[in-house]
Amino acid sequence: MDMVFDGHNDVLLRLWRERQEGGNPFRDFIEGTSAGHIDLPRARRGGLSGGLCAIYIPSPHDFNLKHPDANGHYETPLDPPLERQSSLDIALGMAALAQQVERAGGWKLCRSTADIRSAMADNVFAAVLHMEGCEAIGADLDALEVFYAAGLRSLGPVWSRHNIFGHGVPFAYPSSPDTGPGLTAAGDALVKACNELGILIDLAHITEKGFWDVARLSDQPLIASHTNAHALTPVARNLTDKQLDAIKESQGLVGLNYAVTMLRADGADNADTPLSDMLRHIDYLVERIGIDCVALGSDFDGATIPEIIGDASGNQRLIEALRDRGYGQADLDKICRENWLRVLGSAWHE
Repeated sequence: MDMVFDGHNDVLLRLWRERQEGGNPFRDFIEGTSAGHIDLPRARRGGLSGGLCAIYIPSPHDFNLKHPDANGHYETPLDPPLERQSSLDIALGMAALAQQVERAGGWKLCRSTADIRSAMADNVFAAVLHMEGCEAIGADLDALEVFYAAGLRSLGPVWSRHNIFGHGVPFAYPSSPDTGPGLTAAGDALVKACNELGILIDLAHITEKGFWDVARLSDQPLIASHTNAHALTPVARNLTDKQLDAIKESQGLVGLNYAVTMLRADGADNADTPLSDMLRHIDYLVERIGIDCVALGSDFDGATIPEIIGDASGNQRLIEALRDRGYGQADLDKICRENWLRVLGSAWHE
C-alpha cells in the first residue's frame, strides 16, 4: 500500500464541531466514526499516513454554492470579513484540540520533515498544523508567534473571503481567479514573517493578484495545497496556466483537490464524478509543471468528493488508477508524499 501525505483536510473543524455539540471527538477520531471523511481506521485502510490539518474559522452560516442557473453557472457572494477576537477564540480552541488529540494517541504533531518520516515509520498519523485564512491573527503578528510555538507550520493568508491581509476568490463557475485586489500592506508583512519563521505560505484561496504578490515577496517555492487546473475546470479557485508555470519555475507544488466542483468540466457539485476527472487533472498538471511539482490535497472533511473515493479509506483507488495509467512507483512516491516533504523542508529551512 502506498503511504500518502495529504496537503489539506478539515478534520479539525469537524472534530471541533463535534465537541461543540457535546460529542467525543477523541473517541470518534481514534476508534472510528461514520461522520465525515477522516478517522484513524479509515486513514489506515486508505494509506493516509499524515497531512496538513487546517485551523479554519467557519462563517456564521453554513456555506452553500449559489444555485446554478440553466447553464450550470453560479457565483457565490463572498462572506463578510470576520471579527478578530471571536476568530482567535475558535482558532485557539482548534489548536488546543490538536494538542489533545496528540496526547490521546491519535496523531503526532510534526514540526519537521524528520518528524513526519518518523511518525509514518511508527504507523502514527503525521499531522501538521495549517491555518486556512488568518482572521485569528492581528496586524501586529503577535499571535503568529504563539501559533508557531504551538506547532503551526503552514498558512493561507486568506480563505475565500477578505481579511486584513488580503482578498480571497469567490466560489464561481465559470470565472477567472483574477477577481479583485491582492495582498494588503499587512499581508506583505505576514509573508515576510512567514519566510523568516519558516512557515509555508499556501496560495489555494487567494486572488490571482494576491498570488503574484506572494510570488514577488516570498523566498519559498510557490504552493497551492488544494487546487486544480483552470484550463480543465474554469472555477475561480483553480489555477491558470500562467500561475502553474510560475509554480514550476519556483519548484513549488500543486496538490490535487478532490472537490468535485473543481474536477468536473461542468463545475457541478455532484458526487457522481468518475476517477477519470481526477486523472485528467493529474495528467494535465504533470505535463504542464512536471512530476516533481504534483501532489495530493484532498480537502477531506471540507468538500463533496467523488463517491468512488468516498472517504480516506478510498485513496488507494486513485493510486491504483494512476498505476494502471502508466505511472511508475517512483512517480507515485512523489505524488503521494515525497513532493510534499521536499517543499515543506524548503519552506521550513531544513
